[in-house]
Amino acid sequence: MKQILLLLTGLFMSGILSAQNNDLYKTDTITSNLQNANKGKITFMDRNIPLQQYKESDFLKSYELKYKSDLNIRVFMENSVINYLHHLAPDLPAEKLLESGNLQFSFYIDNQFIYKENIHHGCNFGSGGNKNTSITFRVPLTSSKGEDWWAMYMWDRFLNNGGEKALTEGKHLLKIEIRPYVKLDEKSTVKTGNIIAEGQVELIIKTPKVTAKQIEIQSIKPSSGWQISTLSFDKNKIEQLNTAIANYTLKEITSVVVIREGKLMLEEYFNDADRNTLHDTRSAGKSFTSTLMGIAIQDGYIKSENEKLSNFYDLKQFANYEVKKDNIKIKDLLTMSSAFDGSDSNGDSPGNEENMYPTDNWVKFALDLPMDKNKTNGGKWDYFTAGVVILGDILNKSVPEGLEKYAAEKLFKSLNITQYQWQYTPQKVVNTAGSLQMTSLEYAKYAQLYKNNGIWNNKQVIPSDWVSKTLSHQIQIPERENQFYGYLFWNKTVEYKGKSYETYYCAGNGGNEFIIFKELPIVIIITSKAYNKRYAHTQADTIVKDYILPSILN
Repeated sequence: MKQILLLLTGLFMSGILSAQNNDLYKTDTITSNLQNANKGKITFMDRNIPLQQYKESDFLKSYELKYKSDLNIRVFMENSVINYLHHLAPDLPAEKLLESGNLQFSFYIDNQFIYKENIHHGCNFGSGGNKNTSITFRVPLTSSKGEDWWAMYMWDRFLNNGGEKALTEGKHLLKIEIRPYVKLDEKSTVKTGNIIAEGQVELIIKTPKVTAKQIEIQSIKPSSGWQISTLSFDKNKIEQLNTAIANYTLKEITSVVVIREGKLMLEEYFNDADRNTLHDTRSAGKSFTSTLMGIAIQDGYIKSENEKLSNFYDLKQFANYEVKKDNIKIKDLLTMSSAFDGSDSNGDSPGNEENMYPTDNWVKFALDLPMDKNKTNGGKWDYFTAGVVILGDILNKSVPEGLEKYAAEKLFKSLNITQYQWQYTPQKVVNTAGSLQMTSLEYAKYAQLYKNNGIWNNKQVIPSDWVSKTLSHQIQIPERENQFYGYLFWNKTVEYKGKSYETYYCAGNGGNEFIIFKELPIVIIITSKAYNKRYAHTQADTIVKDYILPSILN
């Protein structure tokens, strides 16, 4: 009997050693008693505390969750991510494991399951985090420091998928569980391991207090550069708008400006912005590329939007040459309908903008791209930022002294736009892909210029026929009913009280929109920093439909 027990014990210990030795990588050594005591736990902290300084007294038991807060987690595991994945799929090589899996986060509120997410295989764990060897990592769930982490977007998705509804005013228990997962291919189901870390914290939720100062309509200060509108509007609706922004029902809005009949009716700023703030409106800046193209055609530096790429580049000098590439027109790039194998909506697309930014030559990146065999030039709309970079390069090479000086002289000087800031490509050319920063009132001049059919102070700044082409249904946007695209301008119709109001608008990540109503004498500028938030543009729609139009049309 004793011999049997010894044999079983030996087999059991052998199994443990075998499992330990089955790891692909040797993990980092445990450096503190804190790590050793908290293996398998998720701990919560109110800031980024380096591991070497982290103490048990820093562990949060309770935390008041505000709109701007700093809720962090530090996770203590017994093994590294890749070793956990290897145990799930032992036949896969290391590089394949890191492309097939990562960690799964499950969120519970008051012991009720709310949301689960398999984080993307590309998500990493900070400058010190290493999926092969690390056994602890820190990520912020919320941050007031301007951090940009996958974990914060995951937290937003948790809120949007039931978390916000569950976190009513009062006290709630948040519990998080972490498991490893792998997905071997598109057809297979996700294989999930056991819990490798879990933890909980009490969250205190309080409704933000809104002051009378935040609610009241902001007076328009002198020297705006605009005549002030004397037309009446429903001030209660604007006060309701200000309340929704102040209590974060509408999030990260930085300004709302309304031009009515060519005069400034409303100028409101929020979240530390003011009249002199330069707003990063991201892709709304693409529309300026269209404007400058129209001016350059009028000036004779470019023949027309029907000119082909072969007129500007020897495309045989770039990768993936074929005649189809020669035949791409400027118009195809203006309408996001070229046959390049590039799509910003598809993360796996070779021409996705995220693949472009790390390269040292964005134009070469774009012109090296293959053609999509399923696309024809001018055939189908597909959002493609790199194509707008090509347009900027064409303009920069075609106009005298380069695009930056040309824009300053031909557009900004004409509108008396003085407060602006370009971003640049690696070749130090102005970035026509976006992020042309201006004040809200300067953006309003630009949008009103189109409302004026290209005229400013009795001068035809943009050819009227170009304005007409730009603000027209050049191409249908797939999967969006009754929405179209012009020349780097968007189009949609706003429904209000049984009537339809057509708009053209510039749009940028974060909920930034410059809106031009076709029939109504109204231009609206909305700037926002809700970058990469799925509610960003929905908020802009809400501001227009629920507050601005009711204030004016009632």
